[in-house]
Formats: sequence, C-alpha cells, structure tokens
Amino acid sequence: MKQNKYDDENFFSAYEKMPRSIKGLEGAGEWHVLKALLPELRDKSILDLGCGFGWHCRYASDQQAASIIGIDISEKMLQKAREMTEDPSITYIKKAIEDINFSEAQFDVAISSLAFHYIKSFEVICKKVYECLKPGGSFVFSVEHPIFTSRGEQDWYYDSQGNRLHWPVDNYQSEGIRETTFLTENVIKYHRTFSTYLNDLLAAGFTIKAVKEPEPSEAMLQSIPEMKDELRRPMFLIISAEK
Repeated sequence: MKQNKYDDENFFSAYEKMPRSIKGLEGAGEWHVLKALLPELRDKSILDLGCGFGWHCRYASDQQAASIIGIDISEKMLQKAREMTEDPSITYIKKAIEDINFSEAQFDVAISSLAFHYIKSFEVICKKVYECLKPGGSFVFSVEHPIFTSRGEQDWYYDSQGNRLHWPVDNYQSEGIRETTFLTENVIKYHRTFSTYLNDLLAAGFTIKAVKEPEPSEAMLQSIPEMKDELRRPMFLIISAEK
C-alpha cells in the first residue's frame, strides 16, 4: 500500500495551515531556487509528480505551457487543486507516483516538489520519468536533503534553555525507512544518500545539469527571523537533469 498521509483528516488539516499551503509558491523557502532551474515552459507539455494543491501546475499555465498533468495520490489534495484551478490545459489525476505509466516521449518537462522522500525506490521513478520525457527534456525536482532525513527525529539538538545547538547527522549511510513526525506522528519517509540521488539519475541515462542546496531568500530571512537557522544546514536538495 502506497503511503497516503494527506488524506488523513488530522494531517491534512495541519498541512492546510502551513505557510506554503496558504501563500503558495511565495511561501516556499526553496521556490526561488527551483524556479531559476526550470527551462522555458511556453508551449511545452508538463508533468508534475506529487502536485498537491497544484501550485506548480498553475505556474506552468501562467508561463503558457501547452498542457499540464498533475499527479497526486491524495484525493483531498486534488480536490483543493481543482477548486483553485480554472484552466482547461491542466489535468489532475489521482495516482501514486510509483504507478505512472505514460507514453514514451510524452512530456517536455517533469517537475516534482518535496515528494520523492515519501517513495521507497527513487531508481524506479528515474527510469519512468526518463521514458516519458522527450529527448532533451528536463527533470527538475526538490527533496528533503539527506542531511535532514538521516535521522528519524529530524530535529536540532537543544541546550537546557531550549537554544538550538547544532543539527545532528547519524546513520547517514544506512538508507531506508525513517519513522518520523511531520505535522502529525507516524509519518514514513525514505532516507537515501546524496550519491544515490545522483547515481540513480545517471544510471537511468540523465545528464545532471545543476545541483542546489537552497538557502531562504533574502526577503524571507528578513521577514521571518527564525529562518536564519536555515543557513546552518541544508534542508532541501534540488536537482536539474536532462534526457
């Protein structure tokens, strides 16, 4: 059974209150970096894996993409996406990312935001995305950084006064399941190393174009003081690859 935490009522209710759920892309601290890695989207066919509320789909539409397909396993996420979308060029499909089966060379661009660390095999995803991209097609995605996912606790070490001392890394080379807490308890994520992300892409046939460990934008650092701690360790990893 593929993980579908977002259809859990308590989890979804908490997710709706997150800044990135309310403000969209402008509330996502890594968006300014991912956006810069995207190719020209005008007249392109786009696949969004783990589309959530459809923010990236609607951005692609604003850039005059020809067609956009958003995939998500959560009915609640897709219901929200459809409520916020008034564009016939966007199609939302309820499906697990692992189960995609599109035609060969169907898309110009595949994107994904913070979804693959919920999926057991990144290798399988790389192969499927490679097959459905056109020659020269782009694959741009973000995940939680391996430094962030190495421990199930996914939290800072604190002193007795509650001050953040440092971000601990442990069991880094031990890939696999991490039982953690995100919004609610009992969330399953999959830790994999930095090298696994790169090597799975290369093995599938991709050329890696850029690797980024994004920092919050200057505007976000100024408006949200606690964001300064995001300069102490990378929370996200963003990779751009080409078929």
